[in-house]
Amino acid sequence: MTRPAPVRRTAELVLVAVGILLSILTMGGFTLVMREIDMPTFEEVVMPALLGGGDLPVAQAHEMASTLAAWFGISLVVLLLLSAAGIAYLRGRPHRRTAGAWFLGAGLVCLVGSQLLLFPVAFLFFLAAGLFVLRPTSERSPG
Repeated sequence: MTRPAPVRRTAELVLVAVGILLSILTMGGFTLVMREIDMPTFEEVVMPALLGGGDLPVAQAHEMASTLAAWFGISLVVLLLLSAAGIAYLRGRPHRRTAGAWFLGAGLVCLVGSQLLLFPVAFLFFLAAGLFVLRPTSERSPG
């Protein structure tokens, strides 16, 4: 009797790892910058990029950017927790589709948490979740 080959989910793991890295760089980077920036630098560098020429008082623009940074930070933490749960399921039971559901949740958090700005990054999580549905595996992994 031959044993089925062990299930490998390398593509899914790579997609999620790239998604996590890009999420940390973008959402985490913006959160870190907004946390450490002073008001004159914000007015000179960040405000023109965020407003695109709109007229808004500096204090109000800073408050809005700080709120966005807090939203990004909370979303990033939730995304990382969902991704960690998905990776744990992927490592422990790669034949089950449960990890795909966790990655779908991480993609939704990335999409909604970035207010639709990071849809290319969220697509990586969606693609990883889709691969769990599309790639057939054996019923049970050996071991």
